[in-house]
Amino acid sequence: MLVYYSLAAIAIWLGVLSLRGGLRFSSYVRQELARPAGSYLPFVSVIAPFRGADPDFCENIAALLAQNYPAYEIIFVTDRADDPGLLVVERALSNKLQPVADAHKNPARVGDDLASTDNNLKLAGQTTRIIIAGPAIESGQKVYNLQRAVQELDQRTEVIAFVDSDARPHRNWLRALVSPLSEESVGAATGYRWFEPQRTLASHLRSVWNASIASALGASADQNFCWGGSTAMRRETFEGLGVARLWRGSISDDFTMTRVLQKAKLAIHFVPACLVQSFGDCSLRELLGFTNRQLKITRVYAPHLWQAVLLGSSQFVLVFFGGIVLVVTRLFMGLPVGVAVGMLAIMFGLGTAKAWIRLRAVRRAHFNNSLSGRPSALAHLCLWPFASALFLINALTAAFSRRIYWRGISYELKSPTEAVIISRDSD
Repeated sequence: MLVYYSLAAIAIWLGVLSLRGGLRFSSYVRQELARPAGSYLPFVSVIAPFRGADPDFCENIAALLAQNYPAYEIIFVTDRADDPGLLVVERALSNKLQPVADAHKNPARVGDDLASTDNNLKLAGQTTRIIIAGPAIESGQKVYNLQRAVQELDQRTEVIAFVDSDARPHRNWLRALVSPLSEESVGAATGYRWFEPQRTLASHLRSVWNASIASALGASADQNFCWGGSTAMRRETFEGLGVARLWRGSISDDFTMTRVLQKAKLAIHFVPACLVQSFGDCSLRELLGFTNRQLKITRVYAPHLWQAVLLGSSQFVLVFFGGIVLVVTRLFMGLPVGVAVGMLAIMFGLGTAKAWIRLRAVRRAHFNNSLSGRPSALAHLCLWPFASALFLINALTAAFSRRIYWRGISYELKSPTEAVIISRDSD
């Protein structure tokens, strides 16, 4: 029991440090939201890669089209002309936009190249285009799509923003994301994803699992990381650092951007208002597929983070779930369990307190207060120990495999600069 008490004491101390980190995250969110709106409003190219049609994809596109921003373009980019997501993009555009000229009878025709003016549509200060990038050969398909898109930016573009197809940004997302770039010391501004579960237990666990990563961002600009689904960078910074060239052979756009910015000693500014919602459910299989993929990518691109996850989750699972087994066993044997139960209660209380603080901070960052209510809150307060166990499963899986399946394509991750495409879905 002495060994267990010692390990539990370490776990409690780590829980105290984690709770302190949650308080810092909450304080940072409050400070950032109190900042006055910036006046830096350059022309922005928003690059929106997609493959297939995500749930609520049409609503996500509508959110991009409704940005409260004076002048920007949206470049939708996919790899193939028969992508089912193209039909959704076309429908969203036809509902929102009017052709630039009478000749544009068929806006954003499937298969047209960016050079065709039939793909250029306009509403107020907004232009929308579609690129068919073609299949990737020596890098991840998303990265290849981005490489293709950044070659075709508008001449007016001063800032490049990136958004994922499953993200639902609020109306002021683009303003908030661009604003920190007015400072030359800021290399990139970033938000993060916040999963909004609908019904399934797996989707609630996915939200809790992902939330712990979101609260790792904060005031330490030199320790922040870019998330490719909600990131902006000045064009001169992007081109000056050669990001598109350094993407070659990579499957992770955001890990590469993070590494390049850190090497250049440029700050990555976390913008709480740019935490974007992602709606939808998932099955247990989809949950494992998503979380395993994240840790496999992390192991290749940031092995020190993977090691930290492996060690931290192993220690917690051993102490917390092992402690539950120990208490039950001692009860059956008629032995005292008061100290062990007390330690378990403290561990659970610390984690629950952090989850509550984080949830309140994120809700504060969403001005429309549209984050889901009681079921989601209960999941964050109660499921976090299982999220830690899931992290352990993910880290162990990543230790034995570098093969991932992403958007219908199987990859083998050889190194940060070599991703081999194993197969593609026929559809």
